[in-house]
Amino acid sequence: MKPIKPVYEEITQELNNVRPGIQVIAVTKQVGVERTTEAIEAGIRHLGENRPEGLLNKRQAIASEASWHFIGNLQTRKVKEVIDQIDYLHSLDRMSLAKEIQKRATHPLKCFVQVNVSKEQSKSGVLAEEAVAFVKSLEAFDKIQVVGLMTMAPNTTDETIIRNVFKGLKSLQLEVAAEGMSHAPCTECSMGMSNDYKIAAEEGATFVRIGTALVGSESEAM
Repeated sequence: MKPIKPVYEEITQELNNVRPGIQVIAVTKQVGVERTTEAIEAGIRHLGENRPEGLLNKRQAIASEASWHFIGNLQTRKVKEVIDQIDYLHSLDRMSLAKEIQKRATHPLKCFVQVNVSKEQSKSGVLAEEAVAFVKSLEAFDKIQVVGLMTMAPNTTDETIIRNVFKGLKSLQLEVAAEGMSHAPCTECSMGMSNDYKIAAEEGATFVRIGTALVGSESEAM
């Protein structure tokens, strides 16, 4: 696999050319501790995992000040295992999950509400038309701070479809932010992955989640 540092520098430059300040989350679910450590040494400060086991294994093995993001669907029964091991949750999408976070967390957690902008049945997330009401309903939960919204674009080569999904999320994020809710500043947009992060950046992403295009995949390298 390619060294991470020059790839990271190239991606960072691409993003800076669009708009400075976009944060890169290295999604390390397809690589092990050694490759994740290389990512940190390359200057990456945001790491993303989508399984509790992968997150906990790496957190125990790596002593780092990097921020850890849980980016996958989080089962309610798994909340107690990871909630105090992460800095951000990108998949808050239901009231039962919010209640469990409130019950288990020892400090306020930065959360992205996941929105199913594309309305695909295969994707999780609240529907766009329900997003503002859902965010408002979280006001009573002092362990949840809604820092932004997250979405995933459809797996398609049609750039217009992808771009419209990202436009939709950005519009929603601005709508929530305009409400001025203390529990939901909602200044961030988490959108864009290896295949579409450039489009996401152009449409207002503040966090992009990049896995194979940045750190590679050890399963593919075998």
